[in-house]
Amino acid sequence: MAFLLCVYVALYIVQSVSQESEEDRLGVVGGTEAVPHSRPYMVSLQEGKRHLCGGILVREDFVLTAAHCNGFRRYRVVLGAHSLRADESTQQVLGISHFYPHPKYNQEDNDIMLLKLNGKAKLTKSVKVISMMKRRLPSGKVCSTAGWGDVGDNNTLPEKLQEVNTTTLGRTECAQRWRGIVRITRHMVCATGQRPFQGFCSGDSGGPLVCDGMAAGIISFSGRRCGDPKYPDVYMHIPNYTRWIKRVLKRG
Repeated sequence: MAFLLCVYVALYIVQSVSQESEEDRLGVVGGTEAVPHSRPYMVSLQEGKRHLCGGILVREDFVLTAAHCNGFRRYRVVLGAHSLRADESTQQVLGISHFYPHPKYNQEDNDIMLLKLNGKAKLTKSVKVISMMKRRLPSGKVCSTAGWGDVGDNNTLPEKLQEVNTTTLGRTECAQRWRGIVRITRHMVCATGQRPFQGFCSGDSGGPLVCDGMAAGIISFSGRRCGDPKYPDVYMHIPNYTRWIKRVLKRG
């Protein structure tokens, strides 16, 4: 079972991750290895030691990810990682005490979730909180995304964190490209790689769109082929969820 909300273009339907097969598990395609620990906010959500989703540390005791990554109550939350195979002294492992999917999540919109950790992360050079963007992103903004997902759109999983640059797209243009397949809402922000077939893939779900050093989006879904320029990558736009995030953090 894979945790990526993937749009199957050939079938013109949107499927939830819980309906996907192991072969459909997607990651960053067309990217490069990140400088070790240069993204100290990155989180790997694992079942056992199998990476399923990404996430970001937004407070010492909270992780922000995609709502479709909900489902496993025994997640291992791995912080401070670069390699998911090596025994790194920088890594910290915590569990989850509570899942907070957005109350209006419906597998097509509001695909965002907060995870309350069962302890507090120790902030170090390799484990840091990322700030969240408050203003709406303009089109044409060069940002980046990262993850441990499929690097070849063929179930090729990397050992080390991968990253790639991506450029935001206006909502109108994005909606036109997805017309007849899925509705692009005001809660979403779209982006494409700087060349064809470059972007996120499965296993990257819940990871961030990072712009100007801040988290601006959460990876939600893509086209049938990862990085397909015809169907832009879609993220949940964090500025649209600022009030909800603040309410949950205050409650926690």
